Amino acid sequence: MTEHELHAMWASARLQIILSQLGPIVLLTSSIALVMAGLGHQPTPIRLAAALILLATGILGALVQFSAAAEAQAIAADLGALGAPSAVSRRIVAQAGFANVVKFVTPTIFVLTFLALLWAIFAPPALGGMQ
Repeated sequence: MTEHELHAMWASARLQIILSQLGPIVLLTSSIALVMAGLGHQPTPIRLAAALILLATGILGALVQFSAAAEAQAIAADLGALGAPSAVSRRIVAQAGFANVVKFVTPTIFVLTFLALLWAIFAPPALGGMQ
């Protein structure tokens, strides 16, 4: 592959990472609003459905983010293997390690946020829940 083709693939992977962040951000933010509006007072099946929607979306989002970040790192490795790469390629290679944030830190934050929302939705009031 040419350097130009690898740059295009890198840009595509970056866009995929950015777009894959939007769904979970909107869903988690709206879930917090729903909890504040009284989701914890709803019947158990409604609360369970909300939790499962969050879980499914989080798993799918994490898979997309992990995959796109791993692909970006592979693209960076290919760019690093080129003879006399451009300054842009050298910058991409230097920044490829930051994809580990997308692969590991972001999903960890989602899990912690998910657990906090579960606590708010299901925990008894004495333990800080919304019931």
